[in-house]
Amino acid sequence: MKYWRKPLDYEDIKIPRGKVSIIEDRCKGCSFCVEYCPRNVLEMSEYFNKKGYHIPYIKNPGDCVNCNFCEVICPEFAIYIEKLEE
Repeated sequence: MKYWRKPLDYEDIKIPRGKVSIIEDRCKGCSFCVEYCPRNVLEMSEYFNKKGYHIPYIKNPGDCVNCNFCEVICPEFAIYIEKLEE
């Protein structure tokens, strides 16, 4: 079905972007951040951190929409998002 109308503020809608940062020494490899990311920004790596856990890496950094799901779900507070200015 094709719509012929757009929202009146279509040009004004800006999707917020974020920069994902991972504190590797805190991560315990639970992969909650990977599972709950709605945009598949993260993926588990084969790399081990100092504690011997597989940690996630940032697969698609440009796809982050600053939803903060990964930051909220992380039990070790090992991941955080910085909002990028447009």
